[in-house]
Amino acid sequence: MADTTQTTGPGWRARIDGAWAAIVVILVLLALLDPPQLVPSLRFAAQALLNTAPFILFAILAIGYLKATGAESLLAKAFEGRETRMIVFAAMLGGLSPFCSCEVIPFIAALLAVGAPLSAVMAFWLASPLMDPAMFLITAGTLGTGFAVAKTAAAVALGMMGGFVTRLAAGSAIFADPLREKPQVGGCCGVKKPFSGQPVWRFWTDAPRRDTFRAAVLENAAFLLKWLALAYVVESLMLAYVPAEWIAGVLGGSGLMPIVLGAFVGAPAYLNGYAAVPLVDALLAQGMANGAAMSFVIAGGVSSIPAAIAVWALVKPRVFGAYLGFAVTGAVLAGLAWQAIA
Repeated sequence: MADTTQTTGPGWRARIDGAWAAIVVILVLLALLDPPQLVPSLRFAAQALLNTAPFILFAILAIGYLKATGAESLLAKAFEGRETRMIVFAAMLGGLSPFCSCEVIPFIAALLAVGAPLSAVMAFWLASPLMDPAMFLITAGTLGTGFAVAKTAAAVALGMMGGFVTRLAAGSAIFADPLREKPQVGGCCGVKKPFSGQPVWRFWTDAPRRDTFRAAVLENAAFLLKWLALAYVVESLMLAYVPAEWIAGVLGGSGLMPIVLGAFVGAPAYLNGYAAVPLVDALLAQGMANGAAMSFVIAGGVSSIPAAIAVWALVKPRVFGAYLGFAVTGAVLAGLAWQAIA
């Protein structure tokens, strides 16, 4: 799901975006410390952005369409009916929809307050940070369609695993009375009303929906541009300065250990799903094992700051710990499966 984190703060700090600031700082340091590398890094980043541009364009138009039509309201249908059906549909919708985890905090809070099962919510939470239409296109364009499809399947499977385990252990001390007394419904996307109503697929006939489409396209274009630009600049530096032998020695080869390391490195190091794609591409070029790459993106995506905030805001620490445990376990299993296939 799209992460739309914005930089906030008092005074001039509120106007400084962290991603753009990081790009400027990196380029200034590069110009000072290694001037001959500045132009190759700029050329690499520009060419990578140009190659990715068709995927970015299609992705932001698709997100704009889904936002303008009000397709968010379909989210509620995943939490209707039998619990097993809820888990399956919540995992599928979480892994395929374009709405960020923190954007739906008030919606999830309302569902939990009226008795929606934690198992279905857990399925949604685990799958939602890992894949959306924009991320699928960018992943396919950089790492290949096979990797993108496998990550999508892993997202849905992880959601189902977490959902069904939560259901089986619903009476345990971990999942009993899971909600905070006063859920914190803030988050990177702000507070919004729970999704309601029916989608209007021909949104262009309605002026407010056209405005929503325009705003969503511009917002996501700026978001993807800044994070991918930062990622491609960092990728150029990794290729230039990080020894391939070191990556191959730590995260390369076959067996379980590189996959486990990929999960445990990805969990704390991962800040943004879109920016991670070029970085994983660089790591693969330097010898990272295929299974480690998959475990890295799965564990990192679920434990990334925006996704973690969404869970931490509503549930008690023991449930949050279970969420992280599902992330690492599912990441290792996904890595093992992808290593066998790839």
